[in-house]
Amino acid sequence: MTLIPTDLSASRISDAVRDPNREIAASSRIIDLSVGIVVCIPCFRRPQHLRLTLDSLVNQRTPRSFAVVMVENDAAKRESAPVAAEFLADGRLQGICLVEQRQGNCQAINAAFETAQALFPAATHFLMIDDDEIASPDWLELMVRTAEATGADVVGGPVLPVFDDDSKPWLAGHPAFCPAYDYTGAVPLIYGCGNCLITRAAFDGLESPVFDLRFNFLGGGDCDFFVRCRNAGMLFHWTAEAVITETVPPSRTSLSWIAKRGLRIGAINYRVQYKAAPSAAARVRVFVQMLGRLPLSLLRAARLLPTSKPVVAMHPVMVAFGSALAAFGFDPKPYEASKIVS
Repeated sequence: MTLIPTDLSASRISDAVRDPNREIAASSRIIDLSVGIVVCIPCFRRPQHLRLTLDSLVNQRTPRSFAVVMVENDAAKRESAPVAAEFLADGRLQGICLVEQRQGNCQAINAAFETAQALFPAATHFLMIDDDEIASPDWLELMVRTAEATGADVVGGPVLPVFDDDSKPWLAGHPAFCPAYDYTGAVPLIYGCGNCLITRAAFDGLESPVFDLRFNFLGGGDCDFFVRCRNAGMLFHWTAEAVITETVPPSRTSLSWIAKRGLRIGAINYRVQYKAAPSAAARVRVFVQMLGRLPLSLLRAARLLPTSKPVVAMHPVMVAFGSALAAFGFDPKPYEASKIVS
């Protein structure tokens, strides 16, 4: 075990950060450089929930030592950094919190994974959890154990919604909130990084930055990343028991938000497919397929209406329409925050 007191290792940590757009906001007093597991947490304007996220990591039932790398992506107000500093200072967690001054979803995630790999050279497993999520007590152990047992390059698990507004429990089955799989086993692909484990070998096999900045404000950088992993021949596994819960505020259960989510999913799907197309002819096929999905989505919605809520039945239409909008250059930008007046 190689322990370093951080007050004597500023140069080591600075070397790990490197990028002048990133700075260290806080670190634990002792860092074990030999840990094999790092949990990455991008943070943006949810300090109260971040406390719950970190509590869930403190309470993990595992004999394994792990570190955390938190990324504050609000360089102006920095509301998450003091919460991170509290958990690091009193030793409940070990690791660092850094500030990524360039705002955006992919910027924050790249900062977390790049810093984790540089600061912890012995680490082979990198997990991610969002700052509005809570890990079940056995989450980390199950994810790492799965990676070790299966040899998978990427492990995913379910993110189950917990609605602040409990008047719409049926929304848990809506495609915008429902996990991709309901079983444990090998899967062809996972689509989101809100509950994932990625091995160091997976990162080594892809160009940097691994999360494409073209998805920085749209979202979908994780989907694009996993598609590239699949195309590189990497293996995926799903662990249904490694549950994370996501707190869903009332603002995200409104009809307008759900409709916009469908449009964004469609835009992401189109952007990822278009980018992955290897030739001009393949890109034309992606465009033609997009046009074909518009009438098909109406038929699918008509079949769903008799047995589903209208907001569920209309989801395929919104996704198809979002793809069409993206094809003609219109993309939503949910991760582009409004400017903050300090």
